[in-house]
Amino acid sequence: MANKDIQDMNYRLLGRTGLLVSELCLGTMTFGGEGYWKAIGSLGQDTVNKLVSRAIDGGINFIDTANIYSYGEAERLLGKALGQHQRDKLIIATKVRGRMSDDVNDVGITRHHIMNSVEESLKRLGTDYIDLYQIHGYDPVTPLEETMRALDDLVRSGKVRYIGASNLAAWQLVKALGISARDGLSRFESIQSYYTVAGRELEREIIPAVKDHGLGILVWSPLAGGLLTGKYRRDKESPADARRTSFDFPPVDKERVYTLVDIMDDIASAHGASVAQIALAWLLHQDAVTSVIIGAKRMDQLEDNLKSATVRLSDEELARLDQASALAPEYPGWMLERQGADRVPEKK
Repeated sequence: MANKDIQDMNYRLLGRTGLLVSELCLGTMTFGGEGYWKAIGSLGQDTVNKLVSRAIDGGINFIDTANIYSYGEAERLLGKALGQHQRDKLIIATKVRGRMSDDVNDVGITRHHIMNSVEESLKRLGTDYIDLYQIHGYDPVTPLEETMRALDDLVRSGKVRYIGASNLAAWQLVKALGISARDGLSRFESIQSYYTVAGRELEREIIPAVKDHGLGILVWSPLAGGLLTGKYRRDKESPADARRTSFDFPPVDKERVYTLVDIMDDIASAHGASVAQIALAWLLHQDAVTSVIIGAKRMDQLEDNLKSATVRLSDEELARLDQASALAPEYPGWMLERQGADRVPEKK
């Protein structure tokens, strides 16, 4: 008999590939807890094993990590957890860019750092290939031509199957795509970016670029660093053990968030859902989004997030959230909208 959780999960194409990934992706930033990352999470192997197994049982086939998370420890913990599962049924993503040691060249997206880092990630993950290898950000001193050629070599070698980007500006993303098209190289199929009903800046430039070029969007921090869990309220003291207490990131307009949470409370009540589920469901209703990365420190958090795949928001509810969270008009956006009004095809 099929697992009901898996039946509830939807799967979406990654960019212009034929690869299907679950609309919820398990994030691993809470795995390990070394150094800087301790403020986000400090999970050991036993808890990691349980979270990974529950996510897979819940229909998730997509897991995202990065070499910089706990300086390799997150990849190591994930690699051991994956040993309990069928590797070829899972889509494993990791990233390269961050500084991994004091060595002067152990940082960036140079050929040197990429080639060294992929070998280390493969060892830590206990696998001979990475499904999606992503640059974790822009490197202002390395030509994008060098980066894209190195990534293409990894795809041709079979160590990497697809490549993606994270935290790029629209012009950087489109420039990289142009280099790939010009030189016949593997292209980015996805971009991993911050996007949430509490922070919709991605809609100004990145989403139009992604739609034009056929990339998938992988969303990080969909709950705005925990602010959309329902724990934080305008007139209440923040929980002492909550992530935002010691790690106040990403930056948001908190008064705006409190107003949104009040609205989401009403919608959540109507669905018998949590505020977090409504925040995740809003993203799953956005047609540019491929997968939303969920992270958890406890099993109950993962269970709650998994249920967001079953929440269907009405047009009225979506309009209410859109209106409360809409971006302020900004040039050239308002001018493009004004000038393009007479060029919108009529619906038949």
